[in-house]
Amino acid sequence: MRRDHRPYYLKHLYNKFQRWYAYYFLAPQCEYFGRGLHFMKPWQVEIFGGPVSLGDYTTVIATPDKKVRFTVWSHNKNSGKIEIGRCCLVCPGTRIMSATAITIGEGCMMAQSVSITDSDWHDIYDRSLSIGNTEAVKIGNNVWIGDSAIISKGVTIGDNAVIGAGAIVVKDIPANAIAAGNPAAVLKYLDPEKQLKSRTEWFADPTKLARDFAIIDREQMKGNTIAGWIRSLLFPRQGD
Repeated sequence: MRRDHRPYYLKHLYNKFQRWYAYYFLAPQCEYFGRGLHFMKPWQVEIFGGPVSLGDYTTVIATPDKKVRFTVWSHNKNSGKIEIGRCCLVCPGTRIMSATAITIGEGCMMAQSVSITDSDWHDIYDRSLSIGNTEAVKIGNNVWIGDSAIISKGVTIGDNAVIGAGAIVVKDIPANAIAAGNPAAVLKYLDPEKQLKSRTEWFADPTKLARDFAIIDREQMKGNTIAGWIRSLLFPRQGD
């Protein structure tokens, strides 16, 4: 990982610009755009159709090669929606596509290149404009979906479940289960004796959390200069 050579105030200004961009360009496209949302490279986030709701204190991370896409498309104007709960994490490359309804609970984590869809998007026999079979997807609270996993139509995933990397989920996964494979199957269950700390708990005091991150950033970036930052961009060297 490259060290951040920017002075702290530059990072602070960049983060403010990202917030402004998100609220100016993305918020108008959402039915609900929560408080304290944090976007990294929001210009790489695409919202098509609606309604789309993003819960309070959710983090959305996108990159140029792995855009985040929220798509609602249906023949029926009263159908299709995406609802993401509070304190979720959406990582680069995530695609959420709805023709009926996709509901994601609080504190969920979606790793890179996760795909969630409630439709086949084409009928087996009619491959023109038909969206094919479609059935709502429901994901509970504190669910962790691993890298490149696919969540298919009609699936319900229970609270606290973990979906392994590359899994293809075509049937319901119960609460507290760890599932993986193609098709995904339950491998084991979380240990009820061990405490589970959720992202929702982590964001219980968002003001304090933001203050703590600011303190860490100031300490790590102490001594950084504009000249040093430009040097790291133009003439990178080992240790950068």
